[in-house]
Amino acid sequence: MVRDADPGLRNDPDPDPGNLRLAGRLRRAVTWLQQPWPAPPAALRRGPMRRGAFDSKLRSPRLTSLLGLALAVAFTVCFVTGLISHLIQHPPFWFYWPSRPVGLYRVTQGLHVATGLASVPLLGAKLWSVYPRLFAWPPARGLAHALERATVAVLVAAALFQLVSGVLNISRWYAPMPFFFTAGHYWSAWLAIGALLVHIAVKLPIIRPALARATPDRTPGGGLTRRGLLGTVGAAAGVITLATAGQTAAPLAGISVLAPRRPGAGPQHLPVNKTAGGAGVRDAAFDPAYRLTVAGPARTVSLSLADLTALPQHTVVLPISCVEGWSSTGTWTGVRLRDLVALAGVDPDNAEAYVESLEARGRYRSSTVPPPHTRDPFTLIALRLGGEPLHPDHGYPARLIAPNRPGVLQTKWVARITARSTS
Repeated sequence: MVRDADPGLRNDPDPDPGNLRLAGRLRRAVTWLQQPWPAPPAALRRGPMRRGAFDSKLRSPRLTSLLGLALAVAFTVCFVTGLISHLIQHPPFWFYWPSRPVGLYRVTQGLHVATGLASVPLLGAKLWSVYPRLFAWPPARGLAHALERATVAVLVAAALFQLVSGVLNISRWYAPMPFFFTAGHYWSAWLAIGALLVHIAVKLPIIRPALARATPDRTPGGGLTRRGLLGTVGAAAGVITLATAGQTAAPLAGISVLAPRRPGAGPQHLPVNKTAGGAGVRDAAFDPAYRLTVAGPARTVSLSLADLTALPQHTVVLPISCVEGWSSTGTWTGVRLRDLVALAGVDPDNAEAYVESLEARGRYRSSTVPPPHTRDPFTLIALRLGGEPLHPDHGYPARLIAPNRPGVLQTKWVARITARSTS
């Protein structure tokens, strides 16, 4: 009887009883999932599952698809530029980042933060457009539908985590985040982009005809139209961008009322994240016995501040570009890193430099300067900013300044440089 009931087992001369039991359970599970669900409990019918709970006529597959398309573009730009920043700070062996153009990182990280902030109203409108579906009954119409809803839950959670944690980071408010922001933000970005790709693939049969087919843009009884809603969301994204982009684009600083940092603000007209007092280096920085040690495989030199000042000085105009999205340009004067590397007996054209701070501890108390930046004549151990000795909060007595690098890698209060050949 079992063989007649299951054609897949007819040619098996001696079916395994365990396999038969498993097959029976799977059939019953599939049958159960295909059964119509009962009506929602009466208690739920009084809430968001009651008939007519969401009566806006603005919602439509086309509106949701247009908002999703805009959000996908913003998220993609944000993901790619954020990935670039992460790879610069934690480079794998295969990654290459040039030293020129000097302001490239300023552009990529500015785009990262700008598109992230512009995504806030886009994500809010997208969630509003699909909000009623969160309360659809039944919660799942089968295994495939349950998996689809699970990926949507991952996408929404990861997207919200990305935007909330990103806003907290640019505001430098880390108390609500009991984790290392960079690691959490990086891994949740992969979750978000992966879930986004799955979601697009699943919804493509709906998205394509919705975008191709125009729907009447009118609301019964007047009021806001779908086009008006899209315009309002776009305007909100534009206002947020203008209100914050001034921390990167100086001409917009006057209208960027929400920008956490502003070009020209701070000691020597340059913003500061970590102060000398906060880093615990003030006494060591002003110690008359301060020496900068430059070490190579065969030679080590120790240079006082007077020795550094006596070396050939060079002046460059370079931006400080921070991971929080702000940047500001300064005029820096100091000794070329390539010249210091040469003093340690290492060929600067094929050298890597490991730069350490006076800070006793800290996640970014040191940084590795790769060969393209080590040999670049714009890379300095700066002693002066704007023609004046460095302010303590900007790294006195000496700091690293290199083109096209994140601010967290522009080590301040430099105490030691270790050079090695890469050839």
